[in-house]
Amino acid sequence: MLDALDATPYDALLLLSFGGPEGPDDVVPFLENVTRGRGIPKERLKEVGQHYFLFGGVSPINDQNRALLDALRKDFAEHGLDLPVYWGNRNWAPYLTDTLREMAADGRRRILVLATSAYASYSGCRQYRENLADALAALAAEGLEPPKTDKLRHYFNHPGFVEPMTDGVLRSLADLPEDVRAGAHIAFTTHSIPTAAADTSGPVEAHGEGGAYVAQHLDVARLIADAVRERTGVDHPWRLVYQSRSGAPHVPWLEPDICDHLEERQAAGVPAVVMAPIGFVSDHMEVLYDLDTEAQAKAEELGLPVRRSATVGADPRFAAAVRELILERAAVERGQEVTPCALGALGPSHDLCPVGCCPARAPRPAAAGADSPYA
Repeated sequence: MLDALDATPYDALLLLSFGGPEGPDDVVPFLENVTRGRGIPKERLKEVGQHYFLFGGVSPINDQNRALLDALRKDFAEHGLDLPVYWGNRNWAPYLTDTLREMAADGRRRILVLATSAYASYSGCRQYRENLADALAALAAEGLEPPKTDKLRHYFNHPGFVEPMTDGVLRSLADLPEDVRAGAHIAFTTHSIPTAAADTSGPVEAHGEGGAYVAQHLDVARLIADAVRERTGVDHPWRLVYQSRSGAPHVPWLEPDICDHLEERQAAGVPAVVMAPIGFVSDHMEVLYDLDTEAQAKAEELGLPVRRSATVGADPRFAAAVRELILERAAVERGQEVTPCALGALGPSHDLCPVGCCPARAPRPAAAGADSPYA
């Protein structure tokens, strides 16, 4: 923790998220935004939207972002960090371009971006940076001066991200019936992505089987499993598994799927499973449907006791971690020496995404990186 709460040279923080529908009439337009340019028929989008219609057409992600905004502003105020916080989404209101336009009108010239994705991957990092570049280009086309934009480093191994998830796993284990608790397996879950995208995730030197995406998740899973063993005295077996696959069936994606994994664990005689969604910042639709609905139904079919642990959400420790990341990055930009806070074997992530990091299939401009057109 740095002593001085000085965010200079930054004058604002932007919370950048995915966005989600807030009513039944929003669902198809939202999915059209998400899939724009892929030529997916509206009827197919209506089929995909059934997950949202099960919950009244409302994604929880926007309310969860509002809660995180409140937590960040509360933490900043309590600690004397004078930094306004804005919010913009990639795929639904408040839209990123509109928020950046508001920030420019407010005179914000140097902003930091907190993306609601903790790990390296194209969809979890570079695509956000591409959306930033598109929005900044739109401002420039309107005759506005785009603010200089930097992105906070990946925070997957920051204590303020890992510790709340560890507590969530411990609570879920304690909630299991006592006769199955000690033998419970932990299934650490994250979003499946194409294996080709995983293999090229992170800086070029991290490319290979699974790339930085898999390595970072495995590091977090080990941290949590080790902490659970230290606090309970029980060494629970665990595995990294995947959920929320989409796309063409012939394209290889990361496996095993959580439902397949539950079947395999039940067949192997495992008495119970805790599903720990370490790949997600909050309990949004892919957690509510893919785990709390689909995987829960599979577990009931198998007669397998399961619990789903909480995501970080608006935990005060996560808000404090964001404050620390801001102060750390600001000090680096001022030329001060900083010891970044990170747990596990991988150490702190880079501040500036290097050239070749999480490449897109077709090259597109991306802000907040070494190849940014907005210096």
